[in-house]
Amino acid sequence: MDRDKGEVTTTWPLKEAKSNFPLYLDEANQRLFVGCRNPARVLVYDYTAGRQVASLPISRDTDDLFFDAANKFLYVSCGQGTIDVIQQTDADHYTVARAITTATGARTSLFVAELKILCLAVPHRGSQPAEIRVFRTK
Repeated sequence: MDRDKGEVTTTWPLKEAKSNFPLYLDEANQRLFVGCRNPARVLVYDYTAGRQVASLPISRDTDDLFFDAANKFLYVSCGQGTIDVIQQTDADHYTVARAITTATGARTSLFVAELKILCLAVPHRGSQPAEIRVFRTK
């Protein structure tokens, strides 16, 4: 994308997964994180070269993802009922660190780096009341 002209300059077809939904641009490392729903994966692209550098499994029904540059974690909120935490070793290497159990359908989130918190919207379902859950990061 040429930001000044507001034009698409190239496209990259997704080969390994479809139904991409959340995106996150890590300008410091020149990486684009793409959350996909079919199959459930996070794809990592080097956006200067236009090539995929990593692919990791995640839980189903991703809605948001954020990169915590200070701690080198990628947080992926998934409607399956988890926040998947992915550790960055370097710009091209990642490992799934853990899945934090939340609530089914809770997939909309907001990471506020300055406050070191991740907020997750939990919808009302059955006996589960609607709420905002706040998670502290390091």
